[in-house]
Amino acid sequence: MNEIPGQPIPLPNDTLVEKILVLLSTGLGVGKVRIAPGTFGSLWGPLLALGLQSLNPHWAFMLLSGIILFAIGIPICDAGIRHYQTGDPKHVVYDEIAAFAFVFLLVPVTIGTAIAGFVLFRIFDISKLWPVRSFEALPGPWGVMSDDTVAGMIAGAILAAIWFSIGSF
Repeated sequence: MNEIPGQPIPLPNDTLVEKILVLLSTGLGVGKVRIAPGTFGSLWGPLLALGLQSLNPHWAFMLLSGIILFAIGIPICDAGIRHYQTGDPKHVVYDEIAAFAFVFLLVPVTIGTAIAGFVLFRIFDISKLWPVRSFEALPGPWGVMSDDTVAGMIAGAILAAIWFSIGSF
């Protein structure tokens, strides 16, 4: 059987839980778009952050949420890795989405900050500037989750610096 990397391979032990994890790993299917799946998947990020901030806007809640999203992202991304049979499948976008808890750790989600945070995150996620690239080298789902989390933290620090320098936008 000729296998194309990144294409789903049905596994005989696909359970309902595994299928749900794979669905979550693809951002409810958004990561299956053919062009720029990481960018399209990242569009969920500001919406997730807005939802979290509507529950509790305090930075400690956002930090705790980011830690929880990271922790549950390990088995979610691992399911995506198993399903797509590749180290960091382009269709797995949960890691991009979860990182936005860190992008908006200190800054409220507004139209302006959503756009700025999205652009900043994508710059660091795509470019893999230091130290993001070094975290990508971690094994399996740890690398998948860690590089985006670090990109989110850097984007969040820059976004906060802009926010606190010029005020709301």
